[in-house]
Amino acid sequence: MQLQAIAAVLGCEWIGDPELEITGVAALATAGSQDLSFVAEARNLPLLDQTLAGAVILDPLWSLPDLRPGLGLLHTPQPRLVFAKAIELFYQPFSPAVGIHPTAVIGPEVKLGRDVAIGSHVVIEGDVEIGDRTQIHAQVVIYPGVRIGADCRLLAHCVIGEGTQIGQDCIIHSGAVIGDEGFGHVPQADGSWYRMPQSGRVVLEDGVDIGSNATIDRPAVGETRIGRGSKIDNLVQIGHGVTIGSHSLLVSQVGVAGGASLGSHVILGGQVGVAGHITVGDGVMAGAQAGITQDVPAGIQVGGHPHQPIATWRRISIALRQLPELLKRVRHLEQKLEEREDPASALIKDSTQREQ
Repeated sequence: MQLQAIAAVLGCEWIGDPELEITGVAALATAGSQDLSFVAEARNLPLLDQTLAGAVILDPLWSLPDLRPGLGLLHTPQPRLVFAKAIELFYQPFSPAVGIHPTAVIGPEVKLGRDVAIGSHVVIEGDVEIGDRTQIHAQVVIYPGVRIGADCRLLAHCVIGEGTQIGQDCIIHSGAVIGDEGFGHVPQADGSWYRMPQSGRVVLEDGVDIGSNATIDRPAVGETRIGRGSKIDNLVQIGHGVTIGSHSLLVSQVGVAGGASLGSHVILGGQVGVAGHITVGDGVMAGAQAGITQDVPAGIQVGGHPHQPIATWRRISIALRQLPELLKRVRHLEQKLEEREDPASALIKDSTQREQ
């Protein structure tokens, strides 16, 4: 595509040769003369001196260094977002052919929308509904009673448990398990555990993405619900009966225990743990490896374990690095105090040191 055409599609103003041919996208460090790249932050502007990119997306308000002659520019206040859209102009993910692969196993009373693609060795049990243009990739297993909306993509080897409801435009990545039984066990008098049936369901609202090998459990009763537009990274565990609001973001290896409630626009960094049956308010941000053990009010940033305001946690982190030196100083001061309290002992110690 030519630079001018790309700018029109992306809604950007442009500077440079309108007929500059762009054939791909790349990072600044690896881009060639026909690649489109971007600058995410003003602090990365010095990299423009080194890049061989044909054109670059950046913020027009930034003060630019002297640029290489011929370098095309696309102006936007959101360079990363526009670059994400630019990638779509040059790359489309694999899609299985529309239709049902001959090796797929389709149960009774399955309803398929228009232009549905079902890949090889897929198993779809009875009483399942799949919306228009949805893709079911190889070896996906869908249990009875599942409802899947239009324009979804279920990638290879994911499993959708019974009764699960998936909205429109959702992506379930490889190996994810949605709607399997929650971890519910009741202690008995003899010390053994009675397995509690998990008769509830999981609901994914429209636009939810689930990463590879993530698990979302169904509860004994009621539902586990993931709100519209929320994004769940790889290896995330969401327990039974959890509720997550819209447009929240859970990064890899987050664990949310059963019955917890997360608001909208919540962001949990990698390996954050959330205790069961607590409430995390809208807009809360938790730093990596934080342990959220109690309710968190809306709009708060937290870190550490147990969680605390992020500013407090940063001060504690700095103090922890200073502990060895502080311990050394405390021991020295204790020694000085002992010598003041017992002058005779100090004289003997001093005399012994002289003799040695």
